[in-house]
Amino acid sequence: MFNTRKAASTSTNDAENAALKRDLKRATPQPEPPKMFEKILIANRGEIALRIQRACREMGIKTVAVHSEADAEAKYVKLADESVCIGPAPSSLSYLNIPAIISAAEVTDAQAIHPGYGFLSESADFSDRVEKSGFVFIGPRAETIRLMGDKVSAKIAMAKAGVPCVPGVEGALPEDPAAIVKIARSIGYPVIIKAAGGGGGRGMRVVHTEAALANAVAMTRAEAQAAFNNPMVYMEKFLENPRHIEFQVLSDTHGNAIYLGERDCSMQRRHQKVLEEAPAPILNSKLRDKIGERCAEACRKIGYRGAGTFEFLFENDQFFFIEMNTRVQVEHPVTEMITGIDIVQQQIKIAAGEKLTIKQKDVELKGHAIECRINAEHPFKFTPSPGRITTWHPPGGPGIRVDSHAYTNYVVPPYYDSMIGKIIAYGDTRAQAIARMRIALSEMAVAGIDTNIALHQELMNDAAFIHGGTSIHYLEHKLAERNKEK
Repeated sequence: MFNTRKAASTSTNDAENAALKRDLKRATPQPEPPKMFEKILIANRGEIALRIQRACREMGIKTVAVHSEADAEAKYVKLADESVCIGPAPSSLSYLNIPAIISAAEVTDAQAIHPGYGFLSESADFSDRVEKSGFVFIGPRAETIRLMGDKVSAKIAMAKAGVPCVPGVEGALPEDPAAIVKIARSIGYPVIIKAAGGGGGRGMRVVHTEAALANAVAMTRAEAQAAFNNPMVYMEKFLENPRHIEFQVLSDTHGNAIYLGERDCSMQRRHQKVLEEAPAPILNSKLRDKIGERCAEACRKIGYRGAGTFEFLFENDQFFFIEMNTRVQVEHPVTEMITGIDIVQQQIKIAAGEKLTIKQKDVELKGHAIECRINAEHPFKFTPSPGRITTWHPPGGPGIRVDSHAYTNYVVPPYYDSMIGKIIAYGDTRAQAIARMRIALSEMAVAGIDTNIALHQELMNDAAFIHGGTSIHYLEHKLAERNKEK
């Protein structure tokens, strides 16, 4: 009887304690769960503006399209819930006009601003102005953009985080010519001089001999000052035959970070990507996981917020970090195709304060995807070809995705980048993805302007590419040989 009464008493006390805890919990103010945005302003144009708009519409979020006078009739402008003209055609007076964009957000009661890629997407000043004006910047904080936007500070930060970097000097080159020569000798020729604030393939020069060093440094400094308002340059070992492989990451504000595999972007012309694929055809899973986890850990260490991409040169089974892009990439669709993860929607959720619901163990790479960038330009001379599209017939079929804002009678303006769309082909295998891309390119019909479709058709039948990809120098050499034959 005694033991029974004690047990009953204990049970009563436990029930009372539980009730007391519930009452205290109700009385204590609980933090409200993050609220999703009701309206987002898209501070960009072209296919990425439409891509972001589609992600928002699927999530039930209203959109505001800002546009220049030249883009008033664009598809994404017509489809937006609201639109605001922010200036004349030149990007300096419209898409780079920070006060006009902030004002557009204010008058439309937008809560957040998505910068897309290009324009102001990696501007720390823009991120700072957006946040200080009471809006949410859908991307990293200003201090993170500054850290990773300066190639010198980015390299130092990545080295501290255990991310392998290209052999070179840690920090900007000194003014003393003799000291620069000493640094180059210690690295070994050839070396490459890069602008600390550079990007997009600008502000870099390869030096093969000591005699050419001083002039190359001076020219790169002048170019860096003119292009980026920052004359600081640094020096790295120039890799002779590397591939360009990049890792996609997602990182929230709660200390969670994951990587979504990698992309091979080695087919380039003048440091500009022409086509991309995922996964990289030469990478084994062990090395992928090793580098991917280092990228995710680096995000945790620097407090990264949003989607980002770590770019590497890959040679002789070694990775060398070159830069981080603190935004969504043009080539993000190939990663979406093989993972089933909507990267733009994840950007929005992270910016709203949500925790990543995807764990690293949930990320599974299935099949293969290839993206061809369709540009309004001559396929081999690369001269821009703005004007009215009189015929626009995009391809379809199994595994084909087309991201484009173009349509029949759309006028390609002469003021902006020449890319008018992207074809993405997915297959269970790389061979199937290539076969589907060949069919898609043959089906695509564009008239009224020149496009680079013929170049992509040639690349899809290139023996070296079919075999397993190429180095970053391959396309330049191929085009040079092609010109010699003519």
